[in-house]
Amino acid sequence: MASSHKNFQSILTFGEKTYRFFDIVKFSQQTKKNLDRLPYSIRVLLEGCLRNAGKKGFSEEHARAIIEWESAPGSIRTAVPFLPARVLMQDFTGVPVLNDLAALRAAVQQDGKDPHAVNPRIPSNLVIDHSLQVSAYGCPEARSINEQLEFKQNFERYQFLKWSQAEYDNLQVLPPGLGICHQVNLELLGQVAFTKKMPDGERIIYPDSVLGTDSHTTMINGLGIIGWGVGGIEALAAMLEYPSEFSIPDVIGVRLTGSLPDYATSTDLTLTLTAKLRKLGMVGKFVEIYGESAASLPVETRAMIANMSPESGATMTYFPVDSQTITYLERTGRSLEHTKLVKEYFRAQRLFREGVDEQIEYSQTFSFDMGEVEPVLAGPKRPQDIFAFSNAENVFNASLMAKKGLSGFGVSESEKSAQANVKLDDEEYIISHGTVLIAAITSCTNTSDPSVMITAALIAKKAAEKGLLCKPWVKTSFAPGSRVVDAYLEKAGLLSGLNTLGFNIVGYGCTTCIGNSGPIKPALSEALLESKLITVSILSGNRNFEGRIHPDIQANFLASPPLVVAYAFACGNGLAILLFFGGMGFYHFRILGEEKACLAAYGKPYQDYFNTVRRYF
Repeated sequence: MASSHKNFQSILTFGEKTYRFFDIVKFSQQTKKNLDRLPYSIRVLLEGCLRNAGKKGFSEEHARAIIEWESAPGSIRTAVPFLPARVLMQDFTGVPVLNDLAALRAAVQQDGKDPHAVNPRIPSNLVIDHSLQVSAYGCPEARSINEQLEFKQNFERYQFLKWSQAEYDNLQVLPPGLGICHQVNLELLGQVAFTKKMPDGERIIYPDSVLGTDSHTTMINGLGIIGWGVGGIEALAAMLEYPSEFSIPDVIGVRLTGSLPDYATSTDLTLTLTAKLRKLGMVGKFVEIYGESAASLPVETRAMIANMSPESGATMTYFPVDSQTITYLERTGRSLEHTKLVKEYFRAQRLFREGVDEQIEYSQTFSFDMGEVEPVLAGPKRPQDIFAFSNAENVFNASLMAKKGLSGFGVSESEKSAQANVKLDDEEYIISHGTVLIAAITSCTNTSDPSVMITAALIAKKAAEKGLLCKPWVKTSFAPGSRVVDAYLEKAGLLSGLNTLGFNIVGYGCTTCIGNSGPIKPALSEALLESKLITVSILSGNRNFEGRIHPDIQANFLASPPLVVAYAFACGNGLAILLFFGGMGFYHFRILGEEKACLAAYGKPYQDYFNTVRRYF
């Protein structure tokens, strides 16, 4: 059956330019289906199938199957193709993809054909961010030393990547030292509305979408862009314009209510919501966030929640495009013309969320009251195992003695009081079970949100002013997800406190969260090998599986950046930070003579956020 999808095209006139687009509103009218009942994420899938209906693997029937989507949970639905607007890679998983592309060229050449005909057919970006290791730390030279080591250790890989960028069309390689692929995607690469100039000069416009070779590609869902992580084979197929296929999923609607308390952070919100979604069972499903409270969340917080979709089990956690999206695009240096075009196009397609959408049908809905969120930690072995910060000491002690497994370490009664003597810089110290050895502000999950970064910096500043220092056995590090982070912290006068406490910038990339934490002091490693102590890392990451963070450290806890800083200087052996903060909410910091919540002080730096973002890329 011949496709009639071209009958559903419309023209968007914007200034002196015109754009052709495939009109899902017109399609719904002609098929006599109610578009407004569909979740926004399903509408975006509909547009993709309608637009590509003339290509191999697509048909208009796929678009009809989507617009007839049944919301009932577990419904048997048609498998549909999906082809993203672009592909995103990081270097660990991206190098094999480009190696396969080179092999394909070699095969074409051996067949007597032109190898230069083999190129990515859709825009593809590779961000070098997974090769940085925290070898040097706690000193002003840390970043320089680590980056020099990175280039030395990865010289051949980087030669290959540089060759690839020069050799292939439609491929951009972003060099080391810029940031983590997901934060760079959010701040720079994500377009929300993708425009393309055809060979005949005609312009088309369609929603931005992405497949990435990293599971946390879902972070871009916070900007209203659909996308998720895939394997290298699927990524290479997409680059060559072959669609992937999946059954139209259930869509779970999460209605946010209330507002976040002053003593809780966006990290606490993210960890708590992720744990709840995980418990409800989200595997193979889309999650879509809605409600008046969702409308008030800035994109930075949305992106943090969306980033942890793999930990909740969801394919993606989607925040529809709305006024917050437009504000973020403006704040991050996108052109005024582009931001206006995004708004016009998404409104024309009924993809722009305005007000309350009572007609939308979800497979399942539940409410989440942000007002009930409290400071939390997650661990010691899994990101979904959250507990109240005020109960940290009890949770750790219980896990210490519990049967060895998903949450226990199997320490016997006779071993629970074990200690080890360690000599560091000619001083003798005693460490025991629960001693914090790594405190890392790391991961795109948290460093993309200025609220937690500025709060952490304020805490460090106050601690430094009071003469407090980090414990000598704690390896501290600060690896921002992009250069923008230290730019606004420096402009706000907040880097000095972090530097004083040893949280000097160690580089820009994915470090401790993926196990690139680097070595701890040899004396500590030797003591742990002999004593079998269960020691601790505190990190602002998204994963904390046993053995992932550091081979010598078994208990790993996810926490907000402010709490990472607090543990680095306030704790001794065990999670003794509770002695300082108790249940009063640690942002009030009476120990520092600070009664006013730190969050109240972060308004002005935030106004300067990203004013000069483009020059860093």
